[in-house]
Amino acid sequence: MKKTFYFLLTKSIGGYINFLGLVAPKKATQMAHGYFSQPRKGKLSLDALPKTLQAAESETIIHNYDIIQTYIWKGNDTVVLLIHGWESNSSRWKKMLPHLKKSGCTIVAIDGPAQGLSSGKELTIIKYAEFIDIVSKKYQPHYLIGHSMGGKTSLYYQYKYQNPTIKKIVTLGAPSDFKIILKNFTSLLSLNNKVKKSLEKKYTEFLNTHLDQISSQEFASKIAVKGLIVHDIEDKIVLFEEGKKIAKSWKDVEFIETKGLGHKLHDDDLYKKVYEFLFERE
Repeated sequence: MKKTFYFLLTKSIGGYINFLGLVAPKKATQMAHGYFSQPRKGKLSLDALPKTLQAAESETIIHNYDIIQTYIWKGNDTVVLLIHGWESNSSRWKKMLPHLKKSGCTIVAIDGPAQGLSSGKELTIIKYAEFIDIVSKKYQPHYLIGHSMGGKTSLYYQYKYQNPTIKKIVTLGAPSDFKIILKNFTSLLSLNNKVKKSLEKKYTEFLNTHLDQISSQEFASKIAVKGLIVHDIEDKIVLFEEGKKIAKSWKDVEFIETKGLGHKLHDDDLYKKVYEFLFERE
């Protein structure tokens, strides 16, 4: 019943956007952009903060008009920055935290734009990378761990900012091609070619580059840090081939293929391997 309702809802939204494309093209593009970039889940409230985050030292960073929420588990001078994915927040690291804490490191988690307790209405890799840069200037992380869109943003961040303190990056179930993400979205809503082309034009102008260049594969080819890519062959959210694309262009990378963990990739044995990659190898 829920799947049928969701199917009808998405198609009705797409139908309305297609209609607007005929009578009010700019409004149609803006509405489509809104559905594409605005998370529907992942916000938190102080009154109902998950216990995992209650146990951390929280710090709110205000930069210009942005409110960036961070959570810190203090340790030694080695700093790990955790970057969650789409429609999520810092509580997604609950199962990984105990493994990282064994190293004695300092752990910092960030709520992305429009997620958790951070401000904003839209979540894009450009805005997310800005948040990461602000947090990185304060905490000087050595390692980045990003899940899903957080993994893609981690690679974009290092590609754009070339932070010299970053030594290793771990991506978990990260997507590569922006065009594939956009194609999946327009297919989900059954948007017509006119609206599709309008959206592509909007993002090409906004990102100031061809959409083919907005890919984790491209970002990874331009960074010099060591990497670990983890992807599940049964991932139904981000296809396994996306992870392989990133691995092909990353000069110094290890690839872990899993089966049966899906997109979330929660697994104690896997987290032990991540720990080993970060703390037991030069």
